[in-house]
Amino acid sequence: MLEKAGFTAAQAIVALVLASIATLASAQTAVWQVSKDDGNHIYLGGTIHLLRASDYPLPPEYELAYQESDRLFFETDIGAMNDPSLQQRMMAQMTYQDGRTLRTVLNEEAYQALSDYVASAGLPIPLAMMQTFKPGLLISTLSVLELQKLGFSPQGVDMFFHTRAMGDGKDRGQLETLDQQLALLASLGEGYESDYVMYSLEDFKDMESQLETMVSSWRAGDLSVLEEQFVGSMGEFSDELYQGLLVDRNQDWLPLIEAMFEQEGTEFVLAGVAHMVGEDGLLAMLESRGYEVTQVMAQP
Repeated sequence: MLEKAGFTAAQAIVALVLASIATLASAQTAVWQVSKDDGNHIYLGGTIHLLRASDYPLPPEYELAYQESDRLFFETDIGAMNDPSLQQRMMAQMTYQDGRTLRTVLNEEAYQALSDYVASAGLPIPLAMMQTFKPGLLISTLSVLELQKLGFSPQGVDMFFHTRAMGDGKDRGQLETLDQQLALLASLGEGYESDYVMYSLEDFKDMESQLETMVSSWRAGDLSVLEEQFVGSMGEFSDELYQGLLVDRNQDWLPLIEAMFEQEGTEFVLAGVAHMVGEDGLLAMLESRGYEVTQVMAQP
């Protein structure tokens, strides 16, 4: 599930998705310490890119890892989202430029389902204005609009800590460029457009309860539920989607993460929690290469 006032649509899209303080202090969370035999270590934090105001404060393990880290790495260059050319680049990559439209690339069933959804969802954008959107931009836009209805904004874990790091003067880096993320979004559903749209529209029907489960499982660091939500459902729908959205990117990021162990100081890597779980997740990949992975527990 792929704008709060002051954020552009591009920022919201690229930035691609509860308990008492006493309980949080003793709960597991989606923060891990990854260590080498020589004692060097980094932190990995699974994130949700969009959150509600009620989802704050974050679990204390995030603050612990932040305070002990010298540099933060995010999935992409969040600061570049303020680049005035972003909107233009996004639309150039994520819209059809060759005369195709949603009406021509979707089969009759998928287009009718999309038309019915847009007509009944009370969205501020009519389908006519989205005809040249590639499926990745279409579904991202619809997802953001649905998330807004539920009180979610781009002020998720990533944006929160990026703002903190800027204010504190901490070094920041990224695992991939913003243009790489745009290219990825532009490719979503390519070659199976109708199936991708139908799958996504079906997912919207139960979005609120799925989000509640996702947020509570993320806060608790419940890997089995998170794996089922992200890896299981995606893999069942499309091997290509799973491979391109998660596995290939994890493999590209792994050498960058391993290189951090050779640097002075400590890094805190913040990436979507879906990248952490499952047999192809970053945690499993690092363990298979001999690193020790332990879930961080803040002291009460």
